[in-house]
Amino acid sequence: MKYSHLQPHHPAASQGLDRFDDGTLNMLATSILLIDEQCCVLALNLAGETLFDASASRALGEPLELLTALDKEWRDLLHQAQAEEFPVVRRGIMLRLRSGHQQAVDLTVSPIASESGIHLLLELVAVDRLHAISEGETIWESQESLRQIIKGLAHEVKNPLGGIRGAAQLLGKELGDQGLSEYTEIIMAEADRLRTLVDKMLGPREKLDLVPTNIHQITERVLQLIEVESQGNVCLDRDYDPSLPEFSADKDQITQVLLNIARNAWQATGESGQITIRTRSRRQYTLGGQRHKLVCAIEVIDNGPGIHEDIMPRLFLPMVTGSPNGTGLGLSIAQMIANRHGGLIQCQSEPGATVFTVFLPMEIC
Repeated sequence: MKYSHLQPHHPAASQGLDRFDDGTLNMLATSILLIDEQCCVLALNLAGETLFDASASRALGEPLELLTALDKEWRDLLHQAQAEEFPVVRRGIMLRLRSGHQQAVDLTVSPIASESGIHLLLELVAVDRLHAISEGETIWESQESLRQIIKGLAHEVKNPLGGIRGAAQLLGKELGDQGLSEYTEIIMAEADRLRTLVDKMLGPREKLDLVPTNIHQITERVLQLIEVESQGNVCLDRDYDPSLPEFSADKDQITQVLLNIARNAWQATGESGQITIRTRSRRQYTLGGQRHKLVCAIEVIDNGPGIHEDIMPRLFLPMVTGSPNGTGLGLSIAQMIANRHGGLIQCQSEPGATVFTVFLPMEIC
């Protein structure tokens, strides 16, 4: 769609809009929405499709109220911009989608003159997204620092362990008393256990086997495993975006990521719990300081009691767990694998709704 027929009504109102076309608008991380004087949608860019969870093809020509519930604050802002013919800005205004989801956004409404009247250009930036970008960069940096610490720790621990095990093995051969040999066997077994624990903390070290991957084949495999392990005592739901293309990933390692998270969800909910896996795309999305044209977002949602607020800041650190039988390595390893793919795992939790979101760049092989 070209905008050559639209001219800014005020110098401050989106100068140069006539040079924009769909390709330019779709490159923007800011959500752009154009409505006419009757509040019907004239244009919606890709970032806007993601924000409103609606395709442009279905939204065009429809009333804005089909995308968002327009309360009095929104109506007053739109009316003010149209009546005064001057841009209006609001910070942290709540956007309520028809799906029931709501999100705080920074909003700019600019009036634009057209042959039929005053159109309104809405620019929306999700406040939560800005926070998520900052949080994601922090997680990425802390995980990289953690990996370096663990590598150094592994070197310092594994070398002495090898010496201890070797010495115990030699001592066991020299001892004639079978009862005393049992003690050397315990020493060797504990040395092996510690070595295995350190190896697990390092996470997968093999090279990624990147192949074209259908994410829904992986999610179906994970759900199948959880159903078997739970003996059918947990309700499993799917909410897939069938339009997601194949992308480059290590199938086995991504399966391990989602399985670790789904198992935690099952353990948290127990019998009669509910787990949902939802897939969506995110366009012009920033992960670890790098912006990607297309990102796959896989959400694992459970209705358990939620994660204690004391654990949340340390959730992806090794040996941190809220389960008495947990090792505290599952989420740490999952985060490492996601990072190796250029992705990230984030979590939001409250009683009855815990959501782990795995973000993976959808790079094509």
